[in-house]
Amino acid sequence: MANPGHSLSPDPSGSQPLARPVALAPADLLAQRLAIGVPALLIAGAYVSEYGFGLYPCEMCWWQRYAHFVAIALALLSTRVAPRALLPFAALAIMISGLIGLFHAGVEYGWWEGVTGCANAAGVSGGAGGDPLEAIMNAPLVRCDEAPWRLLGVSLAGWNALLSFFAGLAISRLLGLRSARG
Repeated sequence: MANPGHSLSPDPSGSQPLARPVALAPADLLAQRLAIGVPALLIAGAYVSEYGFGLYPCEMCWWQRYAHFVAIALALLSTRVAPRALLPFAALAIMISGLIGLFHAGVEYGWWEGVTGCANAAGVSGGAGGDPLEAIMNAPLVRCDEAPWRLLGVSLAGWNALLSFFAGLAISRLLGLRSARG
């Protein structure tokens, strides 16, 4: 019988070990689900706002997304191997996205200067058989210092900052519960 603490179990055919889900304490499982779910939902919201409502991302928006992509990858990997080792890094990546979002929101509100210019948005590749130069010239220019949309006075970057920072803290706290108990 396989030891439930190990993440690898033998293949029934006897050929190679296969990764399988690791048994977790309830707090760790919740942390893992948050580490997968929160950035996945934020990324989904970003793509819905982009493709559904035409709110194209600027360069700093992409920076926030990159951190969420890393968090999702780490959290998904933690379902197969070393969750206690990977989940703190997923939480850190989520919080980094939040910090980038805070910086971006500050640029949008005029609290400080941004470090980047604007990025071109969708359609830059030119599509199938299209003229790439024409696509670049006709792509909407997205400014990093203008919030295209706000909810309750908070920009999308601001919402990302709030949600990501608190999710990262919650994940860290959940992971700390088990460590504090021994």
